[in-house]
Amino acid sequence: MGRPAHPLVRLVRVPSRRSGALPLVTVSVLAASALAAGAAAVPVSARETGRTETPVASGSPVTEVRESVVRVKIPLPASAGPRPEACDWLSYLRYRHEDGPAASADADRILVAQPGIFEGAGAFDGVARNTVAAAAAKGRYIEFWALDRRSNCLEDRTGVLAGLRAGDVRLAVDYYYRRKEVDGRRFAGYRTNDQVEWLQHVGLEQTVRDQYDLMVRELPDRRARKEKMLCGGHSLGGVLTAYFAEWDFDGNHATTADAGHNQCSGYFALDSRIRKGLPGMGGELPAEWVPLVELGAGAVRAGLESGVVPRALSAPAVVNTETMNLLSIAGLAANLDPDGESELATYVPSGFNQDWTYRLLFSKDYPTFFKGSPTVKDFRFTNAAALGGLLDDNSQPLAFMQASVGFWDGGKIVDKEFPAPNNLEDIGLGGPAQLLGTEKKAIPDEPGGPLFTWRNYDRVGAPDDPVHRSKDGTPFTSAGKEVTDIAQLARSLSEHPLDFTEHYFPTKLITDIALSGAPGIADDAVHEGGITANPTLNLLAGDGLGFGDPQPGDVVASGYQHIDVLTASAVQNDGRPEPVSTNLAAFATG
Repeated sequence: MGRPAHPLVRLVRVPSRRSGALPLVTVSVLAASALAAGAAAVPVSARETGRTETPVASGSPVTEVRESVVRVKIPLPASAGPRPEACDWLSYLRYRHEDGPAASADADRILVAQPGIFEGAGAFDGVARNTVAAAAAKGRYIEFWALDRRSNCLEDRTGVLAGLRAGDVRLAVDYYYRRKEVDGRRFAGYRTNDQVEWLQHVGLEQTVRDQYDLMVRELPDRRARKEKMLCGGHSLGGVLTAYFAEWDFDGNHATTADAGHNQCSGYFALDSRIRKGLPGMGGELPAEWVPLVELGAGAVRAGLESGVVPRALSAPAVVNTETMNLLSIAGLAANLDPDGESELATYVPSGFNQDWTYRLLFSKDYPTFFKGSPTVKDFRFTNAAALGGLLDDNSQPLAFMQASVGFWDGGKIVDKEFPAPNNLEDIGLGGPAQLLGTEKKAIPDEPGGPLFTWRNYDRVGAPDDPVHRSKDGTPFTSAGKEVTDIAQLARSLSEHPLDFTEHYFPTKLITDIALSGAPGIADDAVHEGGITANPTLNLLAGDGLGFGDPQPGDVVASGYQHIDVLTASAVQNDGRPEPVSTNLAAFATG
């Protein structure tokens, strides 16, 4: 894979796959010990202070950036009902330069980032490290706070972090699927709708208030917040920042010191915009629509209370709680042993979700999908190739889950014509094409054949690249279209105590945004000039979702997909610095 070894790494030899375990794996001892501390129970004395901070180590090559997980006790109101004690704490990943000040209040600037849909704090690792390092190169010491939403408190990272410490992905699989005890704990299973009843109260208001309360607790001086803090986010995080900017937090609409826009000196949007409403649903709500929207809001509220409407968004396959965790396991395997043969489809026990997820993601065409043969189990992949197949833009069909991490290698590659053909735009179906991403999909086509490998982003276009071509004769990809090191993606998915993904995304949050014109939902979003009160930097993925056409002043990262704005390598294939973090650092220090 061409991945440099971390300076604090040792090699651990374990039996080969044929004897029942993974081949040679690489384990970071420092990362393992720090993550173990982060996953352990917080000491009583620390919990009594209402704040804990624990170092997190990483195998990232950006070694001059320090990471810690911060947890602050900010309880939900009693009206939210019973919930786990952990859900009365808010968490974020704090990134700062090793030469910078220890206290956040002494930093030159602080970027506070709200994640997108189905996304957690760990997703920001790449852009956070690169931005902090880029600012330090100019003599400015900034911090990057990657927020976890409150619902992430329901996730159990025990198995993934135990597998990381042991250098054995099977330990993680055994914990989640075979009820194997780890550190005296057994996996309690994925939460049912009845077990997350309190999520029906976690919507737009609670989400923006959580961010405000956390910012106030961590930096009590409002003038310091206004001077130092930049507010923004990725994807849905840009939308949430827009509501935050207009929100009134003290209940007195006549005062503005508490308004969201007075907690920030600027805004940043990562493949998003600082704009209220869901994409395509912006603008003022016509007065005649208010009764209809109010009726819809009432129906959603009743559905959440009764449980008829799921309290956490979920689909039967591909996008659900279990699959989000499965991505972490895939990332762990690729992190520990990228070139080892994957057991993701064989050692993970068969089940409806896994089987249908693989069938939907790895079927070559409709006949393959309907026959159910060949299956993903009929192919051999390295761990890196398995992760690439799950999330690369030439494989993953959903645009909001795509990254540009390289391409398949090692055997015959053909067009993937399921769930849609590669020529949608040619036949006049550009809308669906946008939902599925811009790149042609490809898939291995030799069941029972060779071990399919992964050509990392910086090896696409190299002299030994066979240049796999689509049926129309054009290459599936090129060096300019590949921007993320698959090792970075694997680390982001597996190394952090706060996950890359969000397993229990609150349904109320998305329905509140869709129905925000109804009374009682966004009544405190009253400071209408809040969005324009501060300068904004829009950083768009050139091939991502983008939320509309680029506007003057936007930074457009060519070849990037939706996830790449978070994960792209610090040095790109053209030898230039990564543009998103470079421009974000300049915005923060200018």
